[in-house]
Amino acid sequence: MPHPDTWIRVTPTGLYCEPADLFIDPGRAVDRAIVSHGHADHARPGHRAVLATVETLAIMRARMGADRAGDSQQPLAPHEVLRVNDVEIRLVPAGHVLGSAQVVLDWRGSRIVVSGDYKRQADPTCAPFEAVPCDVFVTEATFGLPVFRHPDPDAEVARLLASLRLFPDRCHIIGVYALGKAQRLIALLRRAGWDRPIYLHGALMALCRLYEELGVPLGDLRPVPAPQKRGQAGALLAGEIVMAPPSAEATPWARRLADPVTCSASGWMRVRQRAKASGIELPLVISDHADWDDLLATCAEVAAPEVWITHGRDDALAHALTGRGVRARALHLVGRGDEEAPEAA
Repeated sequence: MPHPDTWIRVTPTGLYCEPADLFIDPGRAVDRAIVSHGHADHARPGHRAVLATVETLAIMRARMGADRAGDSQQPLAPHEVLRVNDVEIRLVPAGHVLGSAQVVLDWRGSRIVVSGDYKRQADPTCAPFEAVPCDVFVTEATFGLPVFRHPDPDAEVARLLASLRLFPDRCHIIGVYALGKAQRLIALLRRAGWDRPIYLHGALMALCRLYEELGVPLGDLRPVPAPQKRGQAGALLAGEIVMAPPSAEATPWARRLADPVTCSASGWMRVRQRAKASGIELPLVISDHADWDDLLATCAEVAAPEVWITHGRDDALAHALTGRGVRARALHLVGRGDEEAPEAA
């Protein structure tokens, strides 16, 4: 039984499966790519052939345009098996965003699971993570430090609703990432009973519409209206919720809103100094990545004797896993960003 490091190689382009002649989440255009999910640091334009879930392919087309999302696009249903040169390929839910998948590769009795990005908290907008036993588990470590322990997202939403009751004359503007975070927070608000319209910056509208087309109901969503009078500022949407890219919170666009309470929904809001430095009045610790406890629990659950770490705080996670008797090493993959960084949350 060959060890995965004899048939999976780290290259400047990314993880390469030699017997199947394909890359997983390559950092630049290649002939054949498996894409785990639609975030830009995993889904790149210009591939000749792309294998992904139906939802990820739809997200890639929406974000890149149909002509750049892969010359050939092959959808693979969850758990469906595709054989490529004797390599069995399966996509298993990762729980990160809609359509996100782990890539399970089996060859000659050896199995490697490439997680992509993932979380273990429940999310009403995507299928939950499924642990797959394997010989090597390839994990992220975005929040790979003990300080990162994500609270119950429903409790964070309750804090937001309490602030809305406390400041009925102010608009609450929430910085969210356009893919995944916006839709998840909307769904959490609906679950908490917020049935009023939620107002969106134009940059969020297209992906929210796509989520609904793909079967995820989000309720009444409206664009932020323009001021009715020229020069009118600080008068719109008192007592309402507005979602926007974080970069929009400090632009003239936001000045039309009624004395806005600036909020941000991100795992990074656990670090209060970051929130303060960014001028965030109401930090909401809501993350689409696994926290420290869930990273360790997941590595234990898949029971892999060896773990490879793609990006994030790989040093801390590798040290903790080594102390638990697991061989761990950092891959230092090029081009893996962090879509939850404060400037892009």
